[in-house]
Amino acid sequence: MQAHGYVFVNGQVVTPGRAEPASAVWVAGATIRAVGPAGSRWDGEPINAAGCLILPGFIDIHTHGGDGADAMDATPAALERLSTFFARHGVTGFLATTLAASREAITAAVETIAQQMVRPLPGAALLGAHLEGPYLAPARAGAQPLAHIRPADPAEYRPWLASGAVKLITLAPEIAANRLLLTEAHRAGISVAVGHSEATYDEVLAAVALGLNGVTHTFNALPALHHRQPGALGAALTCDALYTQVIADRIHLHPAIVNLLVRVKTPARTVLITDSVRAAGLPDGAYDLGGERVQVCDGAARLPDGTLAGSTLTMDAAFRHVLEDTGVDLAAAAQMAALTPAAALGLAGRKGRVAPGYDADLVLLDAATLQVRLTMVGGVIVYPAEYATRNT
Repeated sequence: MQAHGYVFVNGQVVTPGRAEPASAVWVAGATIRAVGPAGSRWDGEPINAAGCLILPGFIDIHTHGGDGADAMDATPAALERLSTFFARHGVTGFLATTLAASREAITAAVETIAQQMVRPLPGAALLGAHLEGPYLAPARAGAQPLAHIRPADPAEYRPWLASGAVKLITLAPEIAANRLLLTEAHRAGISVAVGHSEATYDEVLAAVALGLNGVTHTFNALPALHHRQPGALGAALTCDALYTQVIADRIHLHPAIVNLLVRVKTPARTVLITDSVRAAGLPDGAYDLGGERVQVCDGAARLPDGTLAGSTLTMDAAFRHVLEDTGVDLAAAAQMAALTPAAALGLAGRKGRVAPGYDADLVLLDAATLQVRLTMVGGVIVYPAEYATRNT
């Protein structure tokens, strides 16, 4: 990229808190240097964003895979493939998400993620690892391999934490051994979410006092809400400290439930995720997830017994769905897709807004169709490929 950077002109900036009808954005290096009215003049290569929305790049903090690759493949090639695939769908940063598996398999995945985090990838930036398991409740395994679910063992997880790659952990806090992990993770600056859990309302609130700050795929793999036993869902809905992940694919949740969650939690505490698996972006058919056979039919991924096994959702589709299903405006949807996930990871000071001083992670959406037209990561255009090749 040229030293003077880029100037996006004739577009509409949409960022949490505001939407401007005609704006210009100046990017120099890896940073947004200025945002101003149409006609602003800065030194940079112009990009005509006429007919497009300029949004902060989407951040997916819960994705296992897509385009035939999976985080548990534990190879640089798999992570590069995911990076490229996600960028096509407006994602500028992601957490490669593991699942319950052997110590050796998870260690291989975490070590590969740690190595790739410090290397430039062809598309979306790899922000770290999300450990979804193995420290879950067996009764709420969902599509997680039951044979590999176990209580937290310091001898096992401490090397994973020491790698520096782990940024988010999903666990069942009602299990005593898992609470020690929660405490250690919080001390290390790692976010922790309740998920695949049978925790009571009081157990979740006690975990919040230890540092718990999130809820993994809210409503899924948790007991149903009961008016006398509010459980984890009751805590998720009423505790302001908790960020609530949501799979807005119209399969895991009815649109009315997504609408309910957004109304109760507000966009400031609602995190759009995909929970996507390797089948995302590919035709219906049979795929592998943690050694289990997953059948995808009409976009829904299920185990042979009918259990939902992740999704084939992409973040741009989730963005469109939440707009249609909740009636929020573009700025609020951008908040749920970018700023709120950044905040859940402690990155809200530099990611998730189109504002001076923020990372130059941007996505251009067609204003009429909301399809991705361009993705920029750290000031580098990574999608479409032909533009990236011509300008880098």
